[in-house]
Amino acid sequence: MKIVVCVKQVPDTKGGVKFKPDGTLDRGAMLSIMNPDDKAGLEAALRIKDEIGAEVTVLTMGLPKAEEVLREALAMGADKAVLVTDRRLAGADTWATSQTIAAAIRNLEYDLIITGRQAIDGDTAQVGPQISEHLGIPVISYAEEIKVEDGAVVVKRQYDDRHHILKAKLPCLITALSELNEPRYMTPGGIFDAFEQEITVWDRDALTTLEDSNMGLKGSPTQIAKASDKVAKGAGEKVTPDSPSEAAAYVVGKLAEKFVI
Repeated sequence: MKIVVCVKQVPDTKGGVKFKPDGTLDRGAMLSIMNPDDKAGLEAALRIKDEIGAEVTVLTMGLPKAEEVLREALAMGADKAVLVTDRRLAGADTWATSQTIAAAIRNLEYDLIITGRQAIDGDTAQVGPQISEHLGIPVISYAEEIKVEDGAVVVKRQYDDRHHILKAKLPCLITALSELNEPRYMTPGGIFDAFEQEITVWDRDALTTLEDSNMGLKGSPTQIAKASDKVAKGAGEKVTPDSPSEAAAYVVGKLAEKFVI
């Protein structure tokens, strides 16, 4: 069985966010981590590998420094890694990104594709389903549990206040929630082997099915009107009631003042 896991290097928002003049993120100037939902997806793939045997390939699109998350994935237990990087691909929105990643996946053999539900630097949850659409395969999103049996996947899918249990034939794409599992740590031996292993690097020319009109900033229909770092909230009003009843009366009074009740 061959599994492709799409991962993304995202800004560590605890270290602050920086923007370029055109409003896009200045990724090269920020500390970065593997996107949490993607890491859960990687762990799911590794558990399938442990249980029934599989070849796990991790794929990312980004700057050359995105090699860092691929090394991390290899140290966790992935078998192969592919980095798609080219200045011509820069500034891509979800549409252009999904077109590019789908073109890269067409260069690989796969039975199952796993992506994170969404990236913490965008929160759109669009790229995974868009990839499946471009490849013409089924998608199951918001996965909380994944099982592979008899050439199909059975997924417990989060849905509002309940769950769906869905089954789909392979090939299929699944988007994973960070709650799916607890990702494993890298092992010392895995770290050593990861830095000895060769990473496949593809530029735009390696993506033969990708059209110029669907890549990079020029191929992105989404336009950024304004971008800014999150605004710090004020301290607010602090009170110290003398009793629970006084505290309750204060809260009720404020709700009435704001016409909530």
